[in-house]
Amino acid sequence: MIALIVAHFALAACAGPLVHRLGRRAFVVLATPPAAATVWALTRWNTAASGGADTWSWQWIPDYGVAVDLRLDALSELMVLLAAGVGALVLLYCASYFTDDTPQLGRFAGNLLAFAGAMLALVLADDLITLYVFWELTTVFSYLLIGHGSEHRHSRRSALQALVVTTLGGLAMLVGFLILGHAAGTYRISAIVADPPEATLAVSVAVVLVLCGALSKSAIWPFSMWLPNAMAAPTPVSAYLHAAAMVKAGVYLVARLAPAFADVPVWKPVVLVLGGATMLLGGWRALRLNDLKLVLAYGTVSQLGFLTLLAGTGNRNAALAAVAMILGHALFKAPLFLVTGIVDHATGTRDLRRLSGVGRSLPYVAAVAVLAAASMAALPPLLGFAAKEAAFEALLHGTTAEWWALAVVVAGSALTTAYTLRFVWGAFARKPGLPDTPVHGVGWAFLAPPALLAVLGLVLGPGVGWTDRLLGAYADTFPADPHPYHLALWHGLGTALLLSALAWAAGAVLFLGRTHVTRISRRIAWPTADSVFGHLLLGQERLALQVTGFIQRGSLSVYLATTLLVMLAGQLAVLVVDTPWDGAVRPRLWDNPLQGAVAALTCAAALLCLTVRRRMKAVVLAGLTGYGAALLFVVQGAPDLALTQFCVETVSMIVFVLVLRRMPVHFQETVSTWRRAARIPVALASAATVGVGLWVAAAARTAQPAGAAMVEEVADHGLKDVVATILVDLRAWDTMGESAVLAAAAIGVTSLIYLHRRSEGTMAQEELQGRTAWSLSAQHSARLPQGDDVAPERSWLAAGSTLAPEHRSIVFEVVARLLFHPILVLSVYLLFCAESLPGGGFVAGLVAGLAMITRYLAGGRFELAEAAPLQPGLFTGLGLFISTGVGLLGLVDGTVLHAFTYHGHLPVFGDYHLSTSVLFDFGVYLLVLGVVLDIVRALGAKVDRQIERAAGVLAPEGGPEAGGSPR
Repeated sequence: MIALIVAHFALAACAGPLVHRLGRRAFVVLATPPAAATVWALTRWNTAASGGADTWSWQWIPDYGVAVDLRLDALSELMVLLAAGVGALVLLYCASYFTDDTPQLGRFAGNLLAFAGAMLALVLADDLITLYVFWELTTVFSYLLIGHGSEHRHSRRSALQALVVTTLGGLAMLVGFLILGHAAGTYRISAIVADPPEATLAVSVAVVLVLCGALSKSAIWPFSMWLPNAMAAPTPVSAYLHAAAMVKAGVYLVARLAPAFADVPVWKPVVLVLGGATMLLGGWRALRLNDLKLVLAYGTVSQLGFLTLLAGTGNRNAALAAVAMILGHALFKAPLFLVTGIVDHATGTRDLRRLSGVGRSLPYVAAVAVLAAASMAALPPLLGFAAKEAAFEALLHGTTAEWWALAVVVAGSALTTAYTLRFVWGAFARKPGLPDTPVHGVGWAFLAPPALLAVLGLVLGPGVGWTDRLLGAYADTFPADPHPYHLALWHGLGTALLLSALAWAAGAVLFLGRTHVTRISRRIAWPTADSVFGHLLLGQERLALQVTGFIQRGSLSVYLATTLLVMLAGQLAVLVVDTPWDGAVRPRLWDNPLQGAVAALTCAAALLCLTVRRRMKAVVLAGLTGYGAALLFVVQGAPDLALTQFCVETVSMIVFVLVLRRMPVHFQETVSTWRRAARIPVALASAATVGVGLWVAAAARTAQPAGAAMVEEVADHGLKDVVATILVDLRAWDTMGESAVLAAAAIGVTSLIYLHRRSEGTMAQEELQGRTAWSLSAQHSARLPQGDDVAPERSWLAAGSTLAPEHRSIVFEVVARLLFHPILVLSVYLLFCAESLPGGGFVAGLVAGLAMITRYLAGGRFELAEAAPLQPGLFTGLGLFISTGVGLLGLVDGTVLHAFTYHGHLPVFGDYHLSTSVLFDFGVYLLVLGVVLDIVRALGAKVDRQIERAAGVLAPEGGPEAGGSPR
């Protein structure tokens, strides 16, 4: 099973090169995986028909009981045959439908085959989470297929509409899955169906959420708006996704869960009412449309409502009729869509008002269409008739609600007959006063796929009994019926046949009076899907604007106060209601009196922030609070945390200072006395609440701390630094994710800052020439004194001459020159000693960044470019690449990164111990260094340029003498 699924995706990845080499003939090769899946399913027919199942399992997330479970039983057997069999024929049909010069044909072919693989995995999934993953994959691939003609606005809009509706339903379904899995104690679908959880309120809510996902996928009202617009996709997509595969996924899920949840009180009202309403609304709408694909689309909506109603009824005979109708629907609707593509291909139009005499010009195409249409109208001796008879018979012997459902089904069947006649007449009949439509011939390869499907519908009409064992195996999962129904073409004269005749007659009358019906239909028509979707989006946009205008007042203090008050209210409510301090140990104010002194000074610095008017003082005082926290780490015996906190606080203060150069010295906000008085209690109360919450959380601990196990694990590796080992070894994947977030944030910030520079007209010439501080620094360095004859006059800094004299400090330059290399050496030391001493890649990168900041502060942006001649993005990307590569390497044996360890002896340094975690830490080192350089480049050098331009120092043309961009 898993090999077939993987084969779909693997060959889909090769679709582009195949199409490039073979052209449209590549579709024949791409049809091999679904064809192989069809053959494999046929070989398992007897096992599934006997009530057995083939299974395959792989533990995905064992701690949460989530596994990739696959299961082929009777219902899965049917769906695999439809998804794979029809998929293979549609791919063969594509070889005739498209031309070699069709734009993006390789991408389309890959998406179509990948969708087939996702659909195959969906119907085989026996785990709720696995099913959801492939459910969403079908959503994504359908979005790509519907929007294949992305140059057209209608295609883009239709694809987005389908994505929004089905994704929202899928998210609701995921929540339902999680509730069901928790209630049942397992996510295994077969286990849940065999032993469903008790129908509590939570389970009822979960059932409703799951039905939201199923009904949105199968375009059941009120989610049916997306399917007709999806006809913007190429015809093969409509024939596969919207007749045999994707839209059947929702019906399949209803059928899969009905044996377990059909008796839940909310199930039948939702399924019967919405299914019946969809059948009537879709059929009525199809009577007034002129596009052949839209007639079939709304007919599909109507039939999906019918299938949902049958699958969700919850009794054995209705379930048998449902799966028979699922098979019949695929065998008549898919060929009708494919025939529509042939008509469109041969005539250049799908408008039935412009088509005339096509049946005489294309008699074989017309014969295939009539055969499939007869099955859709449930005429004997076709499969559609046998399935419809089974449905009538099942609902006849049901409850009162099912009698009402029977009345709806009979009315819907009459509408089905009417729009079927409208389709056949519109596509192939000769219309009075309209000349015959010119057509070109159709090859046998083009017609073979729809013809094969239509003939299967004809053969399985008299031979429907051949499928009775398989379909009955699924139906027998419901409670036994005293009068079990068995599939057969002829059950004699009876009420069911009379109802069928009534539906045919009513449908014929509706077709004969089509002019009046169309007029009435347009008068009482409900809003179109486009209108509904557009109004929903417009209403959502207006609501968002109003909510945003009400909340976003443009005041940072208001935002902070709102956040703190909400947090305060929530925490106080929990503390008051739960009283978590009961039984907790009494708190200690401190372990060491020095901690109290540091805490008091830190709090004093924080309170002084409320009184200052100058921005720089506020930054310094805020920085003191950070240094106070670092001192607390020192006193508590956490040198790693203290070192990191000191470095982070230093870099943060420097960044603040760089930004504040372009801001007013004093705070400009005018705050009234009462607002200032209100801020203090809010801040103090929030701080006190957080403190109490932390104490309660720590004092109420019942389990053993994880620290002892971590220390033991680190000691087993012969290491001493627990913190560094946790970050780069035991939880390296967390560190890698945080590093990626840090890199993305830095790139985002600098991109926003440099967005303004790209719009500056005075820099256009410099942009074209690609001049940056890193390239221009070489020009400036070339003008510096060179050679031994001028060595006594060499400046302390390489680019010191580029800094204005009034901005230079000889003392600072000398100190920077003397400390730069020792700081870099210290950063390397912190990197390599992290296994046994305080340090690590993060703090080492910050220390190296501080060395670069020192050079920048002493010599300006060109000095920074001299100190780090490579682009910061190179450091960031290389660091992330190394960390990710080492992390993936650690998965080779499924353990930690110490799987690769090296020991040795160096003459000067002595014995050494290195592991791949050091290489991982080196990646973090480069990434942090790149982030710091990027921030200093953006917030330092960029601001320098703005200051110099404002002072008229830079030349308008941005030449070398004027300096260059720090980029």
